[in-house]
Amino acid sequence: MKERLVAGNAIRLLKNGEQYFPALESAIDRAEKEIFLETYIYEVDRAGISIGDALMRAAARGVSVHLLIDGFGSRKLPESFVTTLKEAGVEVLFFSQKISPWTLRRSRLRRLHRKLSVFDGKRAFVGGINIIDDRNIPGIPIKGDNIPPRFDYSVEISGPLVADIHHSVKHLWMLRAWMQMRKPGTGKFLPETRIHAGNQNAAFIVRDNFRHRRNIELAYLRAIASAKREIVIANAYFFPGISFRHALVDATSRGVRVVLLLQGKMEYLLLHYATRALYGKFLDSGIEIYEYHRSLMHAKVAVIDGHWTTIGSSNIDPFSLLLAREANVVIQDESFAAELREDLEKAIREDSKRLLPDSWEKQPLSTRFMTWLSYGMVRFLTGMAGYGRDHEFR
Repeated sequence: MKERLVAGNAIRLLKNGEQYFPALESAIDRAEKEIFLETYIYEVDRAGISIGDALMRAAARGVSVHLLIDGFGSRKLPESFVTTLKEAGVEVLFFSQKISPWTLRRSRLRRLHRKLSVFDGKRAFVGGINIIDDRNIPGIPIKGDNIPPRFDYSVEISGPLVADIHHSVKHLWMLRAWMQMRKPGTGKFLPETRIHAGNQNAAFIVRDNFRHRRNIELAYLRAIASAKREIVIANAYFFPGISFRHALVDATSRGVRVVLLLQGKMEYLLLHYATRALYGKFLDSGIEIYEYHRSLMHAKVAVIDGHWTTIGSSNIDPFSLLLAREANVVIQDESFAAELREDLEKAIREDSKRLLPDSWEKQPLSTRFMTWLSYGMVRFLTGMAGYGRDHEFR
């Protein structure tokens, strides 16, 4: 089903935690009745403490505060911190529990990967930024502001589209509360309202394991298939299925410029090398590949033909496309697309390295071996997940 564009929105681009967290904290402090916040990772660092304090301030003034956290992504979250939030009046639920290697079940692989928040049913945030400091990077001790920030985006939305986001977070909260035999909250939820706030058209799209398994992927594929001039995709964890790969190659055959901005630094070894197994065919078809090296990249965005954009939590890999709950927003607006494209071009120009076909073909044998071994293992693990469309990732 094609995404339904909603008119009358005002949407603001937020880059990195430097812009996102002040905006999020401000929205929390302005909330009068109700807050919903969903996150995959919640870290008790500078950002997590600041947001936690704001949530407790909101609860203290009578706001109904609901915090939904993924049990695996936030498996290191101290119980003492959760207890402090609850004692201050914040309603906290965990989306499933952490995965244990001794009790592994396929259903446990279905994670909450969305990064959403809604305030009084009037303002929402959608993006890829977790509740974690930009410079809190695993394996790197925090040394003030010397570490370049994680590269990521979110958007702040007001307008009629907020009603769709509000409905989604309320529904998931009630579902998880029911599954855990908990009361949904201390009071009634606010109704969804549609208030005109601007002139931007946008759609809210989700991925789940029920009715909306392919909504985000299909939105990408439709936009790629209709592209006439340019496709720019920036995605941190990139291991697309066959349909997606063919769509990109077909676009180049139509004369469309296709640009991929991908992770340059190694975060997850297996996926890092498996992704590179796809580079050869992409480069041979004329796709431009750039690797971002200034810091860890966490963005999941795209700009197509200067008017279609998407920003959200969904990577283009088996985890996001087959297993996790994800949420993106699609925006049809030339000025917004121009702003995001300009920022991506800056990242490509100043902080990235282009991979060229000639140099790619001269890789050492050891690197080639690691690449194809990783590719095979990712395919095998995707098949083990057993969610029907694993053949797409062969």
